[in-house]
Amino acid sequence: MLKIMRIMHRNERGITGLETAIILIAFVVVASVFAYTVLSAGIFSSQKAKEAIYSGLDESTSSMEPRGGVTAYSGTVGATETVVKVSFTVTTALPGYAADLTPPYTASDTDLTGSGMQNVCLVSYIDDSQLIMDTAWTVDFIGKNNGDYLLDADEQAVITVWLADYAASSYATGIDETDPFIDAEEDMLSVYDTFTMEVRGEKGAILCMERTVPGRFDVVMNLN
Repeated sequence: MLKIMRIMHRNERGITGLETAIILIAFVVVASVFAYTVLSAGIFSSQKAKEAIYSGLDESTSSMEPRGGVTAYSGTVGATETVVKVSFTVTTALPGYAADLTPPYTASDTDLTGSGMQNVCLVSYIDDSQLIMDTAWTVDFIGKNNGDYLLDADEQAVITVWLADYAASSYATGIDETDPFIDAEEDMLSVYDTFTMEVRGEKGAILCMERTVPGRFDVVMNLN
């Protein structure tokens, strides 16, 4: 009888040891899974943080930058001598990014006409008395050009903003707020007036250029 009880006691100790081993193994497995989960979450969070930083840098940096000066052209609108258009050259500023410069207008020697294409780049005009959010602008690529309206890293484009309408070789004011031109002769630029051009690309911060009209009108004026 005593022998039987000793055998049963040894079996109980064996079972207790087995249970302890199982518990320890389970604990190690759970701890490993938890550690892997935490590590994966940390890697994921780090990756997302890196993406957020790069995205923020892209949005805080303009997608385009000016190359050279700003040029103004004078003309007569009605009886008023004024600045009728302004040109500036841009290049890309973000590595690997091509800016879409599909223009809302095209120009010939005698007329300015709608391009019939949807522009994603907006060029705004601001002075002391008015804001034209989406101006009439045209684009001409200079130097290397692959034939499309995407401004690649090795290309340069001249954007021309038309402050007055142009038809049959003559300049005129706009009609109302629905057109992209200055609507009254008294609101056209005069000598010593200051204005701002803002270029909003599809991506990146706004490119701002503020210039002042010189003390006299010439046909072509460098506004550096």
